[in-house]
Amino acid sequence: MFNKVIMVGRLTRNVELKYLPSGSAAATIGLATSRRFKKQDGTLGEEVCFIDARLFGRTAEIANQYLSKGSSVLIEGRLTYESWMDQTGKKNSRHTITADSLQFMDKKSDNPQANAMQDSMTHENFNNAYPTNYNAPSQDPFNQAQSYPQNAYAKENLQAQPSKYQNSVPEINIDEEEIPF
Repeated sequence: MFNKVIMVGRLTRNVELKYLPSGSAAATIGLATSRRFKKQDGTLGEEVCFIDARLFGRTAEIANQYLSKGSSVLIEGRLTYESWMDQTGKKNSRHTITADSLQFMDKKSDNPQANAMQDSMTHENFNNAYPTNYNAPSQDPFNQAQSYPQNAYAKENLQAQPSKYQNSVPEINIDEEEIPF
């Protein structure tokens, strides 16, 4: 099955950061997004959606540091169904997004601190080039040092390579007055 969500919206509240017993960061954000459409009678309609998203690890910490209520973000992740019983015994449920990635969408002039962070997070820093050849583990682990990648080609690939698509995406100009929230 395929479960992928990509959503752009604005935070409805500040980031709620917590740390799990394991020490890993976990954050919850509220996201508002809308869709405009033309009704059958010709008038414009608007459908607004509010949904919570869960962020984990370094993504949660970065969101807490640089985002606040009203910040515009793009989230990629998966839809998760949560259900629980409240104190009165009533069953409740909701859908949330478990985020795999988060991008800031505000204009550069809106949040200088976040822009400095976003500028440092270029595509080359996350190029997913993994070593392809590891030394075989020793039969006697007590008498041999830890094995590390020895493949020169893999080491060479770990260096940042310019992306041929980096400058091919056109900038999209959106009038801030058209955004409903």
